[in-house]
Amino acid sequence: MTEIHTGGCQCGAVRFRVEGKLGEASICHCRMCQKAFGGFYAPLVSVPDGSSLTWTRGAPKHFRSSNHASRGFCPDCGTPLTYEAPDGIALAIGSFDDAQSIAPVIQFGVEAKLPYTDTMADIPERVTEDDLEAAPFLASVVSFQHPDHETDTWPPAQPGETHDK
Repeated sequence: MTEIHTGGCQCGAVRFRVEGKLGEASICHCRMCQKAFGGFYAPLVSVPDGSSLTWTRGAPKHFRSSNHASRGFCPDCGTPLTYEAPDGIALAIGSFDDAQSIAPVIQFGVEAKLPYTDTMADIPERVTEDDLEAAPFLASVVSFQHPDHETDTWPPAQPGETHDK
């Protein structure tokens, strides 16, 4: 049976489907990936030959980050989605609906690794719901984030609205 992997951006304007196995999952610490993801590193997984990537809703906008690579992102919410180079395409692990099942197996660009990334497990942790000072604020939050599964339409219709199919 063919593996199916789905995902997309935070707002739901761009969705994808990978049919077939995913390739090597990695973390890239290079400065270009740090800037593209706005984070400490870029967690990516390749789409190997023999697997197919289909954009099922919308499509990424691209920024050419070097003479060899471009970065795909949602044109509406800015979620980083792809790293594209002559040797193939990789997708942002966090954009998958089942991201927890895609564990990185190698790190690249370690010469630019931020020095504190290896000690992050030592930083004190707090469960969001345990932050009593934030409880009133958290109770008022209404998420507009796309759920971690396929939807026929997005965003959902507001009261009095309908979506044309």
